[in-house]
Amino acid sequence: MILVVAATEIEMAPFLAQSAELPGGDCTCRTLITGVGPVETALRLTRFLCESGEQFDAVIHFGVGGAYILPEKSRQPELLDICLAEHEVAGDFGICLGESMEYLDTTLTGEIVYKMDGSLLKRCRTIFDRLGTNYHPGVFITVNGITGTSTRGEILQSRWNGLCENMEGASVARVCREFNLPCAELRCISNYVEDRNPSTWRLQEACLKAAHTAIQLVKGLTI
Repeated sequence: MILVVAATEIEMAPFLAQSAELPGGDCTCRTLITGVGPVETALRLTRFLCESGEQFDAVIHFGVGGAYILPEKSRQPELLDICLAEHEVAGDFGICLGESMEYLDTTLTGEIVYKMDGSLLKRCRTIFDRLGTNYHPGVFITVNGITGTSTRGEILQSRWNGLCENMEGASVARVCREFNLPCAELRCISNYVEDRNPSTWRLQEACLKAAHTAIQLVKGLTI
């Protein structure tokens, strides 16, 4: 059994609309909407895992994300591209100094970088390769507040070599580690991390593509 997690109804709805494609129907997966942000995500996922009474083989976390502007000659994710997490980082957990971030010692915070399960990640890569799904692997950065300026985006990207930004991934990864559950995360790029300009975002299309990709991934993991 796979648990499929997304933050919002607009991300999960197209997944549910396509779930008839999954072999075994309700025997294939369960779904959970966590709410937005690290706190609600950690709370609702933990409560679900404690109260569901079901045994899960893996968690697939999907949704939309903002692509950082990468250094020249890097492979830049474009709008509606798929990204696959290799690591998740709690990227703004510390002291924000405007033009820089000062991170607290891990003796206070615990680890803030979470490596995705290697075996599950390998299976995801194999499925994407077999389907011909183009994707960008790399570091995802979880933030408490959406980045609204290019300057802050550059700070976070350069510190962690970040690929894209979200508000839930590190919490899912941390909870899954606590429950010894393999976790994979994919995101479809809805916007760039730049001086905030929602008129350029492609949110609805990104939700649809993220859900479709998640369906294909779950199908590949369960056949």
